[in-house]
Amino acid sequence: MGLIRLRIREFAQEKGWTLREVSVRSGVNYSTLKTYARSPGIATVDGTALVKLAKVFEVTIEDLIEVVEE
Repeated sequence: MGLIRLRIREFAQEKGWTLREVSVRSGVNYSTLKTYARSPGIATVDGTALVKLAKVFEVTIEDLIEVVEE
């Protein structure tokens, strides 16, 4: 099974936002966001969270995801 990493920290840093700010702006639960941001590779992600994060960062979902293991 493939693993992905979400580029949350990179995009937040570009915007000058903390993870807490990203949570508030996107509506993604802070603890979920923290887990996604800190994980070097995850197998499952909530699709709604992906859409919300892509919108708040003004990027595509493909830009948000990095495949780390296939």
